[in-house]
Amino acid sequence: MIVYNTTFHIHREILDECLDYLRKVYIPKAASSGILQEPYLRRILSSENEEGESYSVQFHTSDMGSLERWVCDEGRALQQELVERYQDKIVGFSTLLEDIALDE
Repeated sequence: MIVYNTTFHIHREILDECLDYLRKVYIPKAASSGILQEPYLRRILSSENEEGESYSVQFHTSDMGSLERWVCDEGRALQQELVERYQDKIVGFSTLLEDIALDE
């Protein structure tokens, strides 16, 4: 199982509106194809500063090939929508995580 994590630092000026957008638009659109599943929105506790706060958006996906298709077919456009909407008030980066069994 692959975890696709994107961390966003959101400027305090747009924080409430942006969180609402992530919940109601961004996450549902990202999950609509079925490639990305089990969405999570989490606040990063150690990130708060006078400029804003950081949040993690996470999804599970079955394999790298499916994730790569999603990024090419849908992900880049969705990211571009977010950047156009909030410009320099939001920055983000993505990381990939792999679940490791604890019992081995």
